[in-house]
Amino acid sequence: MRAMEQKILQMVLSQIKHGTLNLTFPDGTTQTFGSGKPIVDARLNDPDILKKALKNPSIAFGEAYMDNRLEIISPLDDAVKLAELNPMKIGANEALKHLPKLHKNKKTKQAEYIAHHYDLGNDFYKLWLDPTMSYSCAYFHTPKDSLETAQRQKTEHILRKLQLKSGMTLLDIGSGWGFLLIEAAKKYKVKGYGVSLSKEQVSYAQDLAKREKVTNLVTFEYVNYLDISKHVSFDRVVSVGFYEHVGKDNLADYFKVVDRHLKDDGISVLHAISHRLETPSDAWIDKYIFPGGYIPSVRETTNLIATQGFQLFDYENLGQHYGMTIEKWRQNYEKHKEKIIAMYGERFYRMWQLYLIGALMTFKVGNAGLSQWVFKKGQNPTWPLTREYLYNR
Repeated sequence: MRAMEQKILQMVLSQIKHGTLNLTFPDGTTQTFGSGKPIVDARLNDPDILKKALKNPSIAFGEAYMDNRLEIISPLDDAVKLAELNPMKIGANEALKHLPKLHKNKKTKQAEYIAHHYDLGNDFYKLWLDPTMSYSCAYFHTPKDSLETAQRQKTEHILRKLQLKSGMTLLDIGSGWGFLLIEAAKKYKVKGYGVSLSKEQVSYAQDLAKREKVTNLVTFEYVNYLDISKHVSFDRVVSVGFYEHVGKDNLADYFKVVDRHLKDDGISVLHAISHRLETPSDAWIDKYIFPGGYIPSVRETTNLIATQGFQLFDYENLGQHYGMTIEKWRQNYEKHKEKIIAMYGERFYRMWQLYLIGALMTFKVGNAGLSQWVFKKGQNPTWPLTREYLYNR
């Protein structure tokens, strides 16, 4: 590492206020930055890391960890927590960073971006998701709930918010592996239509519908939500874990689609990760995990709901539940470490390990929440006088 680059790095790291970093440089010298917990020991094995970090710190350090050129001697959780607690001091110092070129979320690229993440193979996701194959925030009644129990509770919580009745029609935008729509058909006798741009998910959902004997009630198709026939409308519209994929420039388009397909007096539930404040997409996440994705702030989405003419009736932040969910995913993931390495290699394993722990820390100490907005279409909408409909059945 050149002397000037090491000096710049020392200047940046000297601003750490929360936690301690003991960093060993390529020349073998070790320097301590900050004080208190977490205490992180790390080693730079590549003198070129800082040079790359001057262009894009997120990608530089993320790739260095994936390639074992940045050795985290302490638990990775502590290292990610330290970075999360000092975001403007380590990961995004304005004096150093250049704005990264992120994936542009165009319609012509959306299928490719979804496939990048969700078509890794159903066998991969089966290793660490629960039997319902739910890849979104669960809902814990107690900390002792199993992951499957919490995912079933989440599904029922959303279905109750939709206030379903027998014979209604339900559109699921980004229907995933199909569990929510199939549960709605089984429990509430509604007719459902699910769309996804993941071929793996659609195939799985179609097979699940056959196994659960609800093919007369639910249909899953490989369709971009923007291309749903303009001539069909639904009593209810739901979306779970999809909104984060539409892209910052396309957020308003999502609500236009909901408006187009939701009947007057219809209810929609939107379940999505949210930020407290507007936050740029992380370059490493955009490159390796969710190309073209964007996590909106609560106020961005709430404003768009009102702008489109919907009436917001219920809002809930389940961020604490998502931290608990990811912790269980992470535990399952680590149990299958050797199998994952055999399937995809060491670099892939470290990449997803970093992603899961990073996501966990954003909910524990960072800017992320999990929002559920419930809104209604119509000029004079009515609503239950209390929230008992969510809990008393």
